[in-house]
Amino acid sequence: MEAKAHFKAVRMGPRKMRVVANQVRGQKATAALTQLQFMPKKAARIIEKCLSAAVANAVDKEDSVDVDSLVIDTIFVDAGPVYKSFMPRAQGRADRIRHRTSHLTIRVSDGE
Repeated sequence: MEAKAHFKAVRMGPRKMRVVANQVRGQKATAALTQLQFMPKKAARIIEKCLSAAVANAVDKEDSVDVDSLVIDTIFVDAGPVYKSFMPRAQGRADRIRHRTSHLTIRVSDGE
């Protein structure tokens, strides 16, 4: 049994989110939630919220699922849309600022 959760267009760059996602890949869902709770990164709050949504989707899908047996099957971060703005510079010039976003996908399964 497996369940998924997606977060789209998260206002954080994919490289920053992949650092946290790589640390919890393959862990049990309850252990990963505990680890994410104590990480001092903004990406940890976002991944924690998405992981708890995936666990809730698994419970809604099948009532007899044991939450302690759920494992993070796949977790990946893709690049989302890039918002562009300009910052004024000296002598009438302007630099483009690229605000990167991410798409986060988490799939949990009970190992069967």
